[in-house]
Amino acid sequence: MEDVLIPLAPFIMVVAIVLTVFYFNSKNKRAILETVREASRNGQSLDAETIKALGMPQKKSEGGDLKAGLILIAIAAALLVLGYAIGTVEDETAMPIMAAVASFPGFIGVVLVLFGLANAANRKKQRDLE
Repeated sequence: MEDVLIPLAPFIMVVAIVLTVFYFNSKNKRAILETVREASRNGQSLDAETIKALGMPQKKSEGGDLKAGLILIAIAAALLVLGYAIGTVEDETAMPIMAAVASFPGFIGVVLVLFGLANAANRKKQRDLE
């Protein structure tokens, strides 16, 4: 049994950490919503400042897709540089392998950048219409 659990321990820890974070975030949101519910039952009005002070999550800042996309493209570029460096020192087959690995974050990054640019264009168009 130890032969299976020891190699799986890092993956189990990642899952445990993610589940713990989700559990406590949902518990916090439930507590905030219960507070808002009790306040509305008591006839108190809650303005945006009060709800913000309670800790409700804010809207994501604009340009989140662009930031994430550019970070992924930077990771892909770093993987390409790593492949080149390994290829010059050890093995010439490292560059094609690292290029294949770099394609995953690179392509996802390109798509996120395109989504970010499309969202920015849509927001600009909506502002112009108003």
